Amino acid sequence: MKKLLIILFIIPLLSMTIENDNAKFIGKWVGQDENEIGYLNFDSEGYAYFEMQGQIIGGKEFVRNGKKGSMTYEINSETNPIQVDLIVTLFESNEQKKLLCISNFIDDDTMKFAIGFEGIRPKEFDSNNSIILKRDK
Repeated sequence: MKKLLIILFIIPLLSMTIENDNAKFIGKWVGQDENEIGYLNFDSEGYAYFEMQGQIIGGKEFVRNGKKGSMTYEINSETNPIQVDLIVTLFESNEQKKLLCISNFIDDDTMKFAIGFEGIRPKEFDSNNSIILKRDK
């Protein structure tokens, strides 16, 4: 009986930890790359989008090259650096593509973020793949 009670108390605590880890990402993050300012937004519903030069790519629904889709995210904070997957789903074909990323928080409102291309997750942050993002308040 004691084991059952312990399990009943531990399971909700574990789920809160995961939610809190994801909550660190929620918000609009601004970064500058080659004099271009852009944004990466993570919302509380699990959607993410990029915004550059007034164009939004991602979110709950977007159109790119005549195709509708959405972009969601998954975070694995059990790893170091944190693994972030940005998942683009095309509605018509249900095809999915993942951008495999890593992140490391410098403080609560600043993070290093690196995006891998061609299905390869970066192993470290370098000048070619990473950017510093600051929470836009």
